[in-house]
Amino acid sequence: MALQDLTPQLRTRLSRMERAVGWFVLLATALLVFGFAYYVYNTAERKGWFKIKAPYFTFTDRATGLKIGDPVSLMGFEVGRITDITAQPANDFTYNVYIEFELKEPFYDYIWTEGSRAKVVTADLLGKRGLEVTRGTGGYPSYVFFDLKETSVSSARTLPDLSHWALAQEIYDRNGTNVLLKPWTPLTNFDLIVEAGYSNIAIMNTNQKRSSMTGIWNYKDAQYGGFNKKTSKPYWLESDESAAVTERLEKLVGDIETALPNILSLTNQLATVLSNSAGLTSNLNFVALSAGPVVSNLAAATANLDHAGALGEWLLPTNVNRQLEATLGSANSTLTSVNTNLSVIVENLGRSLDNLAGITSNLNQQVQGNTNILSAVSETVTHYNQFIEGLKRHWLLRSAFKNKNTNAPATPPAQPLRSPRDKDMR
Repeated sequence: MALQDLTPQLRTRLSRMERAVGWFVLLATALLVFGFAYYVYNTAERKGWFKIKAPYFTFTDRATGLKIGDPVSLMGFEVGRITDITAQPANDFTYNVYIEFELKEPFYDYIWTEGSRAKVVTADLLGKRGLEVTRGTGGYPSYVFFDLKETSVSSARTLPDLSHWALAQEIYDRNGTNVLLKPWTPLTNFDLIVEAGYSNIAIMNTNQKRSSMTGIWNYKDAQYGGFNKKTSKPYWLESDESAAVTERLEKLVGDIETALPNILSLTNQLATVLSNSAGLTSNLNFVALSAGPVVSNLAAATANLDHAGALGEWLLPTNVNRQLEATLGSANSTLTSVNTNLSVIVENLGRSLDNLAGITSNLNQQVQGNTNILSAVSETVTHYNQFIEGLKRHWLLRSAFKNKNTNAPATPPAQPLRSPRDKDMR
């Protein structure tokens, strides 16, 4: 049916539908383009396509488990990719495999001239290996992003605003042994540089940082040299390589094969020990059978210990027990009687002391009551003494008080001195 055969109302509706479909297709196309652009941008952001990348390289013994595009890690972060893996020339007998990789910003700032190394580590149990770099511990950054310039010392003195300029090399003394000034040192001590014998120096302008690397550290010249990403050689990191898992397994199998003869000899020794143990158990069985009567006697003896006094009757027989009871009974009665008599004696002694105390107390009372009794007694004794002396002088009784003169006993003669031996013989 031709379009001219349609009514004006149908043609109007059809044109409106066509415009709606056109707008829908246009909107869907715009959404598709926007989604694709967002995906590309997100992928580029995730892979670091818009970030600055610093190139590095290292050498390894083998390329086992490594391939181009593998990630490079630093402190557990994925910081770059391996960009090239190739074999060294046949006449290079020092290194075997050349590996080049790049680190994206800002992780290349962790790579310094001291402490930074490239490690080839095991990634899984199937022989996969990975590349890992370590952060620096000292020295200088591997790359710089400032304008480098080599000029004379006299020209450097005339540079405007010297606070923005710094050394880009190491300054040694005249003997070349001690470092006087290090890179990144501000240009302030020109006299020391002249005294060290330098006429030209490498310097860099730290006022403005560039968006790409401008210099790379040169170990040979001990200074930063110009860097061009297309023509300059990347920075070299020494490598620490670990063997692949397959190689470790092969070494382990070799060690096991070497140890198998020792294991077999050990099993033979174990068999000998087991046979000796079997003989020992048979001898122990014979000893156990021989000890059967002793054990039965011991069981019979211990069976008699299940009633009261059994062990005591073994130690003290019945007759000894009776004698001991009789002795203890007599000793008890003796102690009782002694206790009784002692009590009576103590009681009588207490009475005597009470009587003596009464007598002394009566005498004391009499003496205190009659203060002249002592003088009367003294006069009585004096008069009695005078009376006796008078009787001695009376003519009738004088003879009764005469002293009898008797011969004094003769003095015994002195004995001569003798030795103890002669005295014993006598």
